[in-house]
Amino acid sequence: MGRFPIVTPFEGLFFYAWSLVTISLVINLKFKVDFLILVMNVVGFSMMTISLFKPHTEVPAYLASMLQSELLVLHISFILISYTAFTLSFSFSVLYVLQHQMLKKKKWSKRLERFGSFPFLERFSFLTVSVGFPLMLIGVIFGFVWASVENDTLPWFDVKIITSILTLIVYGAYLYQRVVNYKRGYQTILLNVGAFLVLLINYFLSGQYSSFHIWT
Repeated sequence: MGRFPIVTPFEGLFFYAWSLVTISLVINLKFKVDFLILVMNVVGFSMMTISLFKPHTEVPAYLASMLQSELLVLHISFILISYTAFTLSFSFSVLYVLQHQMLKKKKWSKRLERFGSFPFLERFSFLTVSVGFPLMLIGVIFGFVWASVENDTLPWFDVKIITSILTLIVYGAYLYQRVVNYKRGYQTILLNVGAFLVLLINYFLSGQYSSFHIWT
């Protein structure tokens, strides 16, 4: 293709799904958390299915020169890797919530052993957000710099930019509660789940109404 193949919607979702499945295989070698692997693969294959319905033709000629920028490649790469980290965090959080609900309803079974302990799930949910947040922040900064260079101005009121900043704010609020206020437990996990829902809105919905972020 003569470029790093991540800039079209199909390529981006393919890379995202591939990274999820790859990381799940690595985790499976080190930890025996069967349901975590299940959740990650369900999300990964769901994204792969969605990617099949995304346009994956060649980049239009009027965009080809713009997409050759190294800044743009860095922007997309950092963003997609951060999405992978956030998805992994979401998977840990989902298992935490499910286990919490099962214990609350006194549904004891051997399946609980395959979820992982509460401290394990909460710790890795936090660690993966700690990785994803700076990656997304750096990716957004690269995007801002690239947009300023290409367009001489930045459309601050574009839907994609607004939802990207909102996503960072929500994940920042989670990290603030976890690190500064020392919040732990179910409510903090729910905040992390909510942050991932905002991330999905940022990726799928805002791109449909953005006049600036036209290739997603």
